[in-house]
Amino acid sequence: MKFAVGQPVTRIEDIRFITGQGQFTDDLKLPEMVHGAFVRSPYAHANIKNINIDEAFKMPGVIDIFLGERLQNEGLSHMSVIDFLQNKDGTPMNASKRPILAVNRVRHVGDPVAFVIAESFNQALDALEFIEVTYEELPCVTDTAKALDKNSPLLFNEFPSNCAVDWEIGSEKEWDEVKTKAHHISVVNLINNRIVVNPIEPRSALSDYNKDDESFTVYVESQGSHAMRERLANTLNIEEKKVKVITKDVGGGFGLKMMCFPEYIAVMHASRILNRPVKWTATRSESFLSDSQGRDHVTEASLALDSEGNFLGVQVNTVAAVGAYLSQYGIFIPTLAGAGMHVGVYKIPVLNNKVKVVYTNTVPVDAYRGAGRPEASYVIERLVDQAASDLGMNPIEIRTKNFVQPSDLGKTAEPIIPFDSCDFEKTTEISLINSSYESFEKRKEISSQENKLRGIGISYYTERTQGEGSENSRVVISGEGKVKVYAGTQATGQGHETAWTQIIVEKLGVEVEDVSIHFGNSDDLPGGGGTGGSKSLYMVAGAIDDASNTMLRKGVEIAANELDVSVDEIEYTTDAGPHFQVKGTNRNIDLYSVARIAEGQSNTQILDGESSYEHNAPTYPNGCHVCEVEIDQDTGRTYIVDYSAVDDFGKIINPLLVAGQVHGGIVQGLGQAMFEHAVYEEETGQLVNGSYMDYQMPRANDFPNFNIEYNEDAVCTTNMLGAKGCGEAGSIGSTTAYVNAVLDALKEYNTNNLNMPITAEKVWKIIKE
Repeated sequence: MKFAVGQPVTRIEDIRFITGQGQFTDDLKLPEMVHGAFVRSPYAHANIKNINIDEAFKMPGVIDIFLGERLQNEGLSHMSVIDFLQNKDGTPMNASKRPILAVNRVRHVGDPVAFVIAESFNQALDALEFIEVTYEELPCVTDTAKALDKNSPLLFNEFPSNCAVDWEIGSEKEWDEVKTKAHHISVVNLINNRIVVNPIEPRSALSDYNKDDESFTVYVESQGSHAMRERLANTLNIEEKKVKVITKDVGGGFGLKMMCFPEYIAVMHASRILNRPVKWTATRSESFLSDSQGRDHVTEASLALDSEGNFLGVQVNTVAAVGAYLSQYGIFIPTLAGAGMHVGVYKIPVLNNKVKVVYTNTVPVDAYRGAGRPEASYVIERLVDQAASDLGMNPIEIRTKNFVQPSDLGKTAEPIIPFDSCDFEKTTEISLINSSYESFEKRKEISSQENKLRGIGISYYTERTQGEGSENSRVVISGEGKVKVYAGTQATGQGHETAWTQIIVEKLGVEVEDVSIHFGNSDDLPGGGGTGGSKSLYMVAGAIDDASNTMLRKGVEIAANELDVSVDEIEYTTDAGPHFQVKGTNRNIDLYSVARIAEGQSNTQILDGESSYEHNAPTYPNGCHVCEVEIDQDTGRTYIVDYSAVDDFGKIINPLLVAGQVHGGIVQGLGQAMFEHAVYEEETGQLVNGSYMDYQMPRANDFPNFNIEYNEDAVCTTNMLGAKGCGEAGSIGSTTAYVNAVLDALKEYNTNNLNMPITAEKVWKIIKE
């Protein structure tokens, strides 16, 4: 079958995009629509003494101006947050409340202070210049490592410190016992640098309020219309049924567009007050100052080993920034999202993980591709390389010696991470062959003759993808010969239309040109899990399969009645096109004829099936990445000369789509390792590199061709496809592979503590000093 599962089908949606037929939120225009723009704080920390809006109200086109106190008086409280945790001693965490617009105090540069509504966007921008805000500047703290210092300014006077939560899993007592009997303890001090998410499409929202039934239609980029509906309704304190969310095409998500932001609430409230559609779209400068950012951890980690290099235990102490306010998943990411993942793919019996999540005068931190899993993998893979260096062992040898083996699974004393399938040794072997690892020393000698340094680094990652919960789908067959598939996820560039089409084509045997995929409208399905956590493929596949089976059961009843046989005598077959057939005969009726019959019956009216598919098991994708670098000693510039990745994603549904995900993830991870970093000025809290003039993004000419391969032998046992999530994997494996390669190239300089981003300047100083 041409579009069968497993085939490298090119993306169906690409024609629409490359011919300019994509439709994004900012493309939308509604009758009587007005535009909004925000006044944002120029200070990282300040008291608001006064706001004068009189002159701004006189500007042409200005309709209304909203301030924080007014929003509170009109019933808006603060943003809703998903997760709250207790401190390790059982006391409640210090949970901040994020206002829609700042009231009395601003806590980061870019904090929204006022919202101007005008007939045009340019008129709203002009009016911003005439709003006078008087601030009393306060000391600020932007350095995560200093947030808990006694002399650091408090962001919230109601809390005794800047610590939002002091959290722990695993036993410190067990770690102390391991540490006592260990032959050696390797230690690393790491900074997981802060990242600006930078999707190609800035955030945008358009709200249309219906005064008659007091309902909203909100057009907003998201990673799931149902989750966004829930968060908007919760913050507005209204029933979900009063909110309809429509998400059009989305230009990149990476976790950012799962979030409900204050701007969306302000837009909705303004449309309700004015009874007119209100639209806001972020400028790129605003995105740097208001989009949630990623990572920002400071970690000290220890790995205990015996005299033969066997791993005995890991302790991790992390201070993780949440920024100026609790964001949606800000607490979850450094704690529960990475919980247990610090042992990686190794047999490590003891883990003690301590996390202090802290407030800083910076943009809030939330999900960024991988969300807690890249941070955990970076810790353990840096530790393993450090241990190999300390003990004089080969990095490959120390890994394979400690790998969890397939024979370890299912035992009483199973690994901390409950893998359902694995073959880490084979994946590593393939990766070493593909990277020509054995002949590296010859290439290193050639580089040396050219006065260049050469290094090779390995990283073996794993992650836990989301798997608990439900996903919704609906399959509708029309008498006109068309198949509509509705899914509760949201494509943000992954190729969902192609993948979901392959799944339904294989299931029903229909033609690809007869299939249309629909998502992004919260009214189409009763619920949806959205896109995130690398779960979409196997969750949607299960939902589509369930919905198709429900539809087929209806079809069997109609076919049996039409062919005058019992239901038990009918089977569905795709051998000669999609049709229902009397078993053992050539008597049949095709799928679309059955649909036409259903459309003519009062009791059915339509041939469809709907599913809310329940699933309770994550997947554990994993892989071995090998990076080879060459360093110009005169400039410190590092060049990636070879990059190989072998990933275990279980059964591959579409190799082309998977390759796109892996390539993109690798580039994002390497971007963080090489040069991306949100730099805040310590005294003022200003984002120093708040534009593309200063914030360096990865480009195609920064990388070689990637050598990508898959090990499909360890098929996942927890879902019908046998597949493991792949969306975030590249960003997890690549950072450590690069860092370990650079450290290998610089090992003659005894450099072990080199943190990301590893810029040319850092490398040059090590070589010259």
